[in-house]
Order: sequence, then C-alpha cells, then structure tokens
Amino acid sequence: MKNYFNPEIAAMAGYVPGEQPKIANLIKLNTNENPYPPSPKVVEAMAKFDYARLRRYPDPMFDALRDAVAKKNGVKRENVVCGNGSDDILTMTFRAFTSPENPLACLWPTYSLYNILAQMQGAQVKHVLLDKETFAFPENALEQAKGANLFIITRPNAPTGNTVEKSVVREICAKFDGVVMFDEAYADFADDNCMDLAKEFDNVLVSRTFSKSYSLAGIRMGYAVGHADLIDGLLKLKDSYNVDMIDQVVSLAAYEDEAYLLENCTKVKQFRAEMTDALRKIGFSVIDSQANFLFAAPPDHDGEGFFKFLRENAVLVRYFKGDVTGKYVRITLGTPEENARVLELAQQRYGK
Repeated sequence: MKNYFNPEIAAMAGYVPGEQPKIANLIKLNTNENPYPPSPKVVEAMAKFDYARLRRYPDPMFDALRDAVAKKNGVKRENVVCGNGSDDILTMTFRAFTSPENPLACLWPTYSLYNILAQMQGAQVKHVLLDKETFAFPENALEQAKGANLFIITRPNAPTGNTVEKSVVREICAKFDGVVMFDEAYADFADDNCMDLAKEFDNVLVSRTFSKSYSLAGIRMGYAVGHADLIDGLLKLKDSYNVDMIDQVVSLAAYEDEAYLLENCTKVKQFRAEMTDALRKIGFSVIDSQANFLFAAPPDHDGEGFFKFLRENAVLVRYFKGDVTGKYVRITLGTPEENARVLELAQQRYGK
C-alpha cells in the first residue's frame, strides 16, 4: 500500500497509555487513578440531569467552569480554557507553539506524550536532563532549553514524583524567551503550585486535570490558565465542541466540592508518607514525592523483576524501561488495603 501519511506520522510510534487490564480481582496501581470515588455531588448532578438535553450541542466554551476556575484563582473568564482532559490542552498548546522552526523543551525523564506531540508537529525536542540518581532539576536548565519556543515543566514531575523549588521556576519564567507551561496534573497533592505565575507573567500557562485529585479519570476534563492573549490563541485551535455535556455537568459538580477534594488529597498524602517510610525500611530507594504515586527502586535495582513479581501476584504497577528509569517502578497510592498488599509482597521478596 502506498504511504499516504505525512512523514512525521509515518515515522513515529504512537503514545502507549498505561495498561487498562480486564483481570478479575486485580489491584490496579499503574495509572495514578484516585483510590476513592468522585464527590457525592457528582452522583447528585447525574441523578438530576435531564437526558433530553443530549439532543442539543453542549456549551462550546464551557463558560460555567471557566467562571468557576476564574473566581477561585482570581482571574477572568478570558484567562481560562477548558479541554477534553489536560491531554487536549497539551495538543492545543503544541499546535500553537511548536513546529519545525519552533522546538520544544521538556524535562527528561518525564511524561512521554510530550515527545509524541512534538513529533506530530515536526518539532525538535530539547531534553532538559534531570540528575540520573536524584532526578533533581539541573542548574543549567535555561541553557539546555535555549532556542525552544515552548518549555514544559511537569510539576510535580511524572514518573518521578519530585518537584523543583518555586523560586527556580519563577526565574525561568522571567528569563525564558518563549512560553513556559506548567503541567500540574498532580498539583493538588503537592505543597505548592504555580498558578500565581500564570497571573504574574504573560508567557506562562498552567494546566490542570480532573483525572487525579477529582477521581474523574473516566471522563475527560482539563483546563489551563494564562494570559488572555495565550488563551485566545488556544481557543482558536480547540475542537468546536471539545467538552461534552455529561463531562460539563460532572466536572462542575466535582470542582465546586472543595471540602471533598481536600479530604481525599489529605488521605493520599498520608498514605504517601506511610508508604515511603515503609518501603525505605525494606531497603527500597524512594524518590521524595509530591504526587499520588511513588517512584521506588527495589534493593536489587531490578525494577522489571519487581514489576513482574507484583503482576504475578495480581498487583499492577508501572514500569519504564531505560538506563535511568529501569531500576524503578511507579506505584500509585491506593486504598490502605491495597497499599498494605504491596508492602506485604515487597517484604516477601526483599525482607530479611
């Protein structure tokens, strides 16, 4: 068959999402989903929803959420864009700011979708290399990112879970000659965030998702906050109706229940501290995490071996091949019972 694809598409390998297995009684800790259900207000909103409305198109701009986000963060509606998950926000951003002439800069290791989106645009990727042992942010990050038009800083980072000092990234925002985007998918589990930088600088975007802290991975909802000119450009690129009506009803109900969000995030952070301490006592090397997962290397540094051992025992975590990442597994924080099972198996394999 003749190759009809653009060269960039023909040459690339597509993004591989975390496995969504169909195995009974599996403890699933591989895609950083929340261990708790969505807010009860989501159930209420769905029960009251008039399904006859589905014959109509949804609000193409989702102004109700834009207004709610604007009010919470002290900005205006014109500073907010909504998307079909934060991946949709990323797609708009890459289309807007990367091309063969406009490279991308991003951390490495980090969320591998960035490389795929850059390939779709034919854009060069400048990897800002984290420390191979600690995954610390490099002092020469600006130098490594020089020449890029878009610099994505994943904060907290995935898959490592660690973060970088706010003062450091603030200086980058001031000095980088391009757009700085903070991918804050895990910000609700962290000690701080960069939303204020989106208000301070005209070259900053901050994106968020409902998949993690709001327990809504099953719908697709995300948003970004930034200068009105940046948001206006992204709005030109979005699909006409990129957020469906059900998503709008569900996500708005969840967003307005701040008490439930805080309650769940507090529990997850407590689990994080307990799991970190327990794994280290067994001999694991655990990166200090600000997310809802741990990046942990077993005592023998055989991440793949531990991944397979857990899977054989009906526990699924995430493994990333590579010289730097291959000795680790990424473990999503689950319920107390699920976390206890991971520790039981870790002790069984590595305990003395």
